[in-house]
Amino acid sequence: MKNIRLIALLAAASVTLFTGCKGSPDTVDSNSKTTTPTAENVEIHNFILPEVGEKIAVINVKDYGTIKIKLFPEDAEKGVENFVGLAEMGYYDELIFHRIIPNFMNQGGDPKGNGTGGKSIWGEEFEGGTDENLYHFTGAVAYANSGATSTNGSQFYIVNTPDGFMEYSCEELMASDPSYYWPANVIEKYNEVGGVPFLDGGYTVFGQVFEGMDVVRAMAAVETDENDKPLTQVMMESVEIIEYTGN
Repeated sequence: MKNIRLIALLAAASVTLFTGCKGSPDTVDSNSKTTTPTAENVEIHNFILPEVGEKIAVINVKDYGTIKIKLFPEDAEKGVENFVGLAEMGYYDELIFHRIIPNFMNQGGDPKGNGTGGKSIWGEEFEGGTDENLYHFTGAVAYANSGATSTNGSQFYIVNTPDGFMEYSCEELMASDPSYYWPANVIEKYNEVGGVPFLDGGYTVFGQVFEGMDVVRAMAAVETDENDKPLTQVMMESVEIIEYTGN
């Protein structure tokens, strides 16, 4: 995938905390924005709907509802294999979303419930990589890491931005640092649906919410403490891998 330099926007408190979370680029010159792409258009797979019979992930969130996620094994093979394996062994059942930041992301999947735990199906960190067909659009699902995609484990997050919302757009990021770039059609899609483009290239996107974004956003309304941990638990009652029936 293109080499987009990740801005570290929050200092990590532990090796398994989600890094580069929120804040602002070092500099943003509003008078020098550009929409000129530095790469050709690519295929965007995030919004391809699942086919009947295809495996999908279903997160049942206590008191909130159900989130359905399309998985992308052809684009994120190890990432999907890990998530499916953990879900099928019941690893995620009754774990909480320990970090929720409105207009940014909901993070969970840590058995310790504090951002310092979790492991992959292989018992160690794994390299999930990135793919030029998947981006951090609203509803994207990706692995948290401690600074590189080789440190993926069990923790994951869901981008919870409102439709069309970006704290920092692709144009602003490219204007702030010439090492940032996105294909023109990716910029257009971000402007349409919103998301967190500054995370592209630094985290393994492996899924996309196609049903239940209202649940994702309702979760983001929970009151949190100074560490963005919900004061009232937001629990995954279960995470299931099922065959999609079209409903």
